[in-house]
Amino acid sequence: MLNIIIVSIVFGSIIALAALICGTILIIIKARSRHSSSSAGDREEAEIIQEIYKGLDRLEERVEALETILADNARGKRNDEQI
Repeated sequence: MLNIIIVSIVFGSIIALAALICGTILIIIKARSRHSSSSAGDREEAEIIQEIYKGLDRLEERVEALETILADNARGKRNDEQI
């Protein structure tokens, strides 16, 4: 009877140790994958910010062009009224 208890304790300890090692390995793998995915997310976020910045530059150019057109039209109307 004592032999069965000793064998159970030994095998139980081996199984618990194996589970602990596997769990630790899985946690390490998950931590590394989160780190790499967060850096990929940072890259993606940086690209989005750059696209927004470029879009704002184009928008600024368009607004300046519209301001020029409106200013030219206003000058033309003033010149027509003076004549």
